[in-house]
Amino acid sequence: MKICIVTDTFPPEINGVAKTLCQISQDLKVLGHFVTIICPQQRGAISLSTSPHITMVPSLPIPFYRGLRFGLPCRTLLKKIWRTEKPDVVYIATEGLLALSAISIASKMKIAITSGFHTNFHKYMHHYRLPMMAKFIENFLKKTHNKTLRTFAPTEDVIQQLNQMGVNNPRLLSRGVDTELFNPSKRNYALRKSWGITSDDQYVALFVSRIAAEKNIPLAIKAFKKIKDASPNTTCIFVGDGPEKLRLQKKYPEFKFVGMQTGEKLSEYYASGDLFLFPSLTETFGNVIPEAMASSLIPIAFNYAAPKALIENNFNGYLADYNDSNSFLETIDRALGKKNEWSKIRLNARQTVEKLNWKNIVKSFAQELNQAYLENISYESNR
Repeated sequence: MKICIVTDTFPPEINGVAKTLCQISQDLKVLGHFVTIICPQQRGAISLSTSPHITMVPSLPIPFYRGLRFGLPCRTLLKKIWRTEKPDVVYIATEGLLALSAISIASKMKIAITSGFHTNFHKYMHHYRLPMMAKFIENFLKKTHNKTLRTFAPTEDVIQQLNQMGVNNPRLLSRGVDTELFNPSKRNYALRKSWGITSDDQYVALFVSRIAAEKNIPLAIKAFKKIKDASPNTTCIFVGDGPEKLRLQKKYPEFKFVGMQTGEKLSEYYASGDLFLFPSLTETFGNVIPEAMASSLIPIAFNYAAPKALIENNFNGYLADYNDSNSFLETIDRALGKKNEWSKIRLNARQTVEKLNWKNIVKSFAQELNQAYLENISYESNR
């Protein structure tokens, strides 16, 4: 098949959606499909413009979200591209002006249209003090996705959420993890020593994410303080960049802010930790959870999205009641009180995610795309 992915984010940007789309596009190519990408010009992405399969479109900064941009409508450009190389199916990965123009042109050209629900934008509004916008954005997301033949979601939880929103034909597109890259063998004792860890009874607690309001940073701070109070020799580390990083780094000098890490360096940071905190409440999945578990960290998270799908309480991690900060902090206490079980939990975490094979996931995704293509042919022939 000829598959075109339309997205507002793609590498070299570093976030869960960009990473997921890169992995999916690569595995689709391995399966023999012809994949093209349409994405906005992002800071630092100039090198991608030389790829014949990636088209960059004009963009503007996203308000209130420093460092990210969204693609502008490009109907004329899309029409030109797709007349030259018409795709069998379009996958709309993010919802915005670029997506709307792609849906419009694809519909007129009778191309099968599918979409993915990767981000809970409507839930972000509460963290940016715009709660009145939440329902408006939810309705916009519903209308956008209902212009497509099916909407892919990463967990059964999100599928249920889409059903409640009134989104038609949600389908599962799970997530995998690179268990060779994220591996406990990458544990780096020299790195741990640089963090002040010099003995086996000292621990590292990690937070890996974009340092932004929607990631529930205040609860991460409270959790780190609780850990430090119980075990003063513990080192607490924020891995990632974002609009809140500089402010928090100045306000909380007792924690380490090491910035964005990628590739082998990121895998070393994961594997060199012990506890992994995931206090976010806005994820559709949370790729950092399987990455941490593959690295044999002990995850502590709310019971939803990837944690709900992957963590069995007290077996391979610890779960707190969803959206209950007190429960999250109590779960920290529970984890700290069971250090004698940590080695077993680490092993179980690793074994749990070893079965998350990206190739099988993408193969099923390709079959769904092919089915959408056939449905579209049948519909257009009967019009």
